[in-house]
Amino acid sequence: MAEERKEGSLISAPSLSTPGSKQAGAHILPSLGLLLVTGGLLLLVWFFYLWFKPLPPPYNYQLVEEGGVGNFPNLQFEAWPDLKIRKYELHVPSLDKPVAIAYQTKDRAGDSILLSLENLVSEPIVTMAGNISELASLAGDITKHVPKEAIILGWWDTSRQLRLLTGRDTLFTSHLGQPLIVPSYWKDRSEAINQYERQFWGAPGSAEEQRQFEIFAEALSSEASKGAEMLRELVGSREAYIIVHAADLYKLAVMRPDRIDLAFKDFPLTGNVHGLAGQVKAWMKENGYDTYTLQSLSEKAVRAYFLNQSKYGKILLAHMLPLMNSTPVDFQALQVVHKQGGYWVFKIPSV
Repeated sequence: MAEERKEGSLISAPSLSTPGSKQAGAHILPSLGLLLVTGGLLLLVWFFYLWFKPLPPPYNYQLVEEGGVGNFPNLQFEAWPDLKIRKYELHVPSLDKPVAIAYQTKDRAGDSILLSLENLVSEPIVTMAGNISELASLAGDITKHVPKEAIILGWWDTSRQLRLLTGRDTLFTSHLGQPLIVPSYWKDRSEAINQYERQFWGAPGSAEEQRQFEIFAEALSSEASKGAEMLRELVGSREAYIIVHAADLYKLAVMRPDRIDLAFKDFPLTGNVHGLAGQVKAWMKENGYDTYTLQSLSEKAVRAYFLNQSKYGKILLAHMLPLMNSTPVDFQALQVVHKQGGYWVFKIPSV
């Protein structure tokens, strides 16, 4: 019996340590390690992809109506009966109501023109614009009184609108998209918004046109006499006019925060003009600003732009707008020739 147990032990022992099993284990362990390392790398790559993946634009343009000018009486474009207009709403997926409304048309070359963008939330989105009906009236005045050989300067969006409506030559002809105005809660999506806007509105112009626009912005944010000289250099010897609006202050401040200390606030219109002035001045003093200008938004609201000129000095654009204690009529470096609503038109003196 002892011998049988010995034989049994001799038979069972090799089953645990045969050369074949050792060889299999030697292959399995490296393969398992390789799989674990590969899996870990894939998880790491996926993590970094999710972490650095660009966020999509937070809104999209949705076409809600299109047709002739008769479909959009609020724009007051009866003088341009051939225009075909599209109305878009800017929608955020998580919201039921639009955050802005945009009106678009196309010029003869087929390029998209932004006619108007109305923000419906507290912080502006994409741009800050003037009143479209005031612009239509201004375009009619320019057609009547500005010579056809003259050239017009203005913010790129104003320039494109007036080029379309008046047939006059403008220095800026492309949708430059500067500055891109992004609400604070969308700052992390600025690049996605910029790409989406370019895709929707078209290429941002040539490098030369962008360079000229930078000079234009530099001129408006410079000391008055220096800025006026820069404007004249931009247009050369041609008869030239420049058109500005209070909303340009905000856009310029976004581009040149080192030159302009600005804030804005909307106030309701109650019919009490003196009461409104008191509210505006009180807000100005409480927040450390020393002057302001107003923009009419509707029959129910007005927007005040506040400036702290003691911080950086008075720039050219501030001279061209009616501030608390100054008026463009008294400005000497440029000659004011017309006013339509919130738009001011100046003739640039010849060399």
